[in-house]
Amino acid sequence: MPDTGPWKPPIRKRFGQHFLEAVWVAKLVAAIGPRSGELFLEIGAGRGELTRPLAAAGARVVAVEIDRALAAALDGSLPAAVQVVTGDILAQDLAGLIAAAPGAPTTSARLVGNLPYNLSAPILRQLVDTQRQADCFIDATLMLQREVADRIVGRPGTRDYGPLAILVQLVADVERVLTLPPGAFRPPPKVRSAVVRLTFRPSPVPIRHPALFDRLVRSLFTQRRKTVLNAVAPITRSVSSVPPRVLLERAGVAPDRRPGTLHLAELARLSEALAGAGPVLE
Repeated sequence: MPDTGPWKPPIRKRFGQHFLEAVWVAKLVAAIGPRSGELFLEIGAGRGELTRPLAAAGARVVAVEIDRALAAALDGSLPAAVQVVTGDILAQDLAGLIAAAPGAPTTSARLVGNLPYNLSAPILRQLVDTQRQADCFIDATLMLQREVADRIVGRPGTRDYGPLAILVQLVADVERVLTLPPGAFRPPPKVRSAVVRLTFRPSPVPIRHPALFDRLVRSLFTQRRKTVLNAVAPITRSVSSVPPRVLLERAGVAPDRRPGTLHLAELARLSEALAGAGPVLE
């Protein structure tokens, strides 16, 4: 009987699994630059293609994998520096996973992951919320659908700039580090992919009322073709009796601007003006 190599768990289509080819794994590891003693939280460990090089570099890894068959196979084949957690990343306490990681105590980690393309946005929101509350990540190197990556790195005045870019750029500097063709994976996905790096840092603008700020941004960008004066009117009416034009004057924002041109500082000032004009809706 021919040697077929080590057993590989089957690909589960319902999890959207696409596994990275070895040459691209090497490029990704080089982009991450793992060092001995670092702690990594890995989202979507798969067959361990990235987990093993991280551990080989001397890093400790908490690897989260939703597929039970893959997680079971990993758990018995990885070094002691790797902890495998079976479950949905969206159901995990990310800060708790870091705090409970085996080895020397640490309060911060690096994050890596090949995010399920249909869940990228909620995972990013979870990551940002965790960082806001616990300040537990140094950076995150994430593989995403290229269109999602474009939205994360989007700048004011571009078509890709919107709530996702604003959400992420409040807590991190963002850069694209790799662009991958479908052939970089097996099986090849129907979309192109990109790797972005988030380097976490304090927010460049004060956000005293995060829930109100997020609600304002979502409201503005559902009407991004309108002027800011018209786009801000619905949320203004729901929060206060102060006319929209007056709120814009207080925030120093010209009423004829478009939402997609507003920088973080301008959005923060408008959020503060809203908070000062009525009850804060947290």
